[in-house]
Amino acid sequence: MKKLIALVLSLVLVLTAVYTAVADPVTITYAHFSGAGAQEETLKKMIEAFEAKNPDIKVDLQITGFDDYFTKLATTVGGNNATDCFEMNMENYLAYMLRGACADLTGLVDTANYSEGTLNAVSSDGKLYAVPMSFSTCVLFYNKALFDQAGIAYPTADWTWADAQKAAEAIKALGDDIWGYYQPITYNEFYKSVKGNGGSLLNDDYTAFTVNSPENVAVLDAMISRVRGENHVMPTSEEMAGRGDWDLFCEGKLGMIITGIWGFSTFAEKCAFDWDIVVEPGYATPSTFFFANVNCVSPDSDKKEAAAKFIDAMGSDPDIVQLRLDASWELPTVADQNKLAQYLEVTPPANRAAVFDSMDFAAAPPALKESGAASEIINNILSTLELNEMTAQEALDAIQAELEDANLL
Repeated sequence: MKKLIALVLSLVLVLTAVYTAVADPVTITYAHFSGAGAQEETLKKMIEAFEAKNPDIKVDLQITGFDDYFTKLATTVGGNNATDCFEMNMENYLAYMLRGACADLTGLVDTANYSEGTLNAVSSDGKLYAVPMSFSTCVLFYNKALFDQAGIAYPTADWTWADAQKAAEAIKALGDDIWGYYQPITYNEFYKSVKGNGGSLLNDDYTAFTVNSPENVAVLDAMISRVRGENHVMPTSEEMAGRGDWDLFCEGKLGMIITGIWGFSTFAEKCAFDWDIVVEPGYATPSTFFFANVNCVSPDSDKKEAAAKFIDAMGSDPDIVQLRLDASWELPTVADQNKLAQYLEVTPPANRAAVFDSMDFAAAPPALKESGAASEIINNILSTLELNEMTAQEALDAIQAELEDANLL
């Protein structure tokens, strides 16, 4: 009898432990900003979908609007009181990663769910420090009618800047107020484009600026030539006569424009001609923007595995991906385009697959702790190049000197 009682007591203790484990799941805290306002209900449904599949994990959502979010995040991280996981945009992510505020997620995330370019954008020194959740990017929009009038073939995904320049010159020859190409000379366009020629603004370990490298000079020289060259294919501000680049494209006076996929609805409504998109040509190889919101895990969290499982699901779980698509809330970062059929079926553009193909060539912003100050220095000089006679080499030498004097690394 005593043995039977002992056995029963043992079973009770085991069942109690099992019940307690099920009844008391681990709770992770999650700081978030991009869903504040219009997408809060969608965000809650995403979390519910995750919790239904993972009953051992609960998510304590701490949502803050964009205007206050990063101030609050800086306070919690600086005070060693960060949430278990938190959302970042790319620029802030890179600064936090450099400061050691993002845990190494290598081995904790199913990287097969994401494209190589996307993963590279959130990795450093071979280690993964964030999970991409949603993105948007830029592509090459082109006016089919102008290509047909010029008698030239439509752009393809293997075009380089040389191919685009040749086509732009043929389109420019169609008339006095017809232009071939538009890509502004700005910090964003420059840092992205130099990657397509093997260049960068920083060395590999982020300890020195490399702005005036030969690779970068060649890229900037080509950008300047489009607007200042003898047969320039891109209009100056004076030649635009108060019109914007989107205005020119919608009026049918611009053959190609590099701009964001958020232009789809506007162009579909306002363009009275056939247009389509391709992956943006690169100087030598493709290189495209990666505007993204990513999720990170705090290195101080004692629930890293649960937090990593959650943020991986936020980027790749099929039901969560579907919720994002249904809500038209940016785009999911999954590599499997079969999961994106709903988005791909909407036309124009016919070649929507180029949006996701672009992610194989994603270029993240330079990894800078003081990205705002650096971009201001660079833009202050780049913005003048349309109107002055400064060469690409002179401009980048001046930028290099100012960045070094500013001690931003």
